[in-house]
Amino acid sequence: MRLLRKIFTLMLAIIAIGVVHANDMSTVEQKAVTCFGCHGDKGKSLNPQWPSLAGQQSVYLVNQLNAFKAGSRINSIMQAQAANLTEEDINNFGAYFTVQEAPKAGGDKVLAQDGKSKASMCLGCHGKLGEGNGQFPRLAGQQPDYLVQQLQNFKNGSRKNGMMQAISGSLSDADMKALAAYFGGL
Repeated sequence: MRLLRKIFTLMLAIIAIGVVHANDMSTVEQKAVTCFGCHGDKGKSLNPQWPSLAGQQSVYLVNQLNAFKAGSRINSIMQAQAANLTEEDINNFGAYFTVQEAPKAGGDKVLAQDGKSKASMCLGCHGKLGEGNGQFPRLAGQQPDYLVQQLQNFKNGSRKNGMMQAISGSLSDADMKALAAYFGGL
């Protein structure tokens, strides 16, 4: 059943990417310009407060935009941005950002070595190299400070996901920083 769900998710992502033809990409990119202010040019964030969208999993992006739109994921800026997006807009944004070259943010090399030894708990869902996996986001290349903040949000319950809350609950602040440095450098 799980394999079928993964195959179905992958097929949806491929279809979504196919829908955005090269001729349409400029139109999608024109709409995505509003995203660039926080998430960087073509989705490569230089600000540790905001995630990079470039290279992110299409299914993940679509799910998150729908969650912001529905109000099940709380962030006043993103809820306002997603409120008037159509289903087509959301799918196009997912397809657009997933084909952009993923960033490599970097991180403290000493911390990254410590993080590498702890990363195995993340790789089952987030991919062997943190590249993401369908509904599970890409961690590789994200700003380390952003990753730490998200782990803290899961731990304190301000961001909801049972599995991530359980995992982050077992992490110290030092563990979070080490993992973030490791994934930021991939």
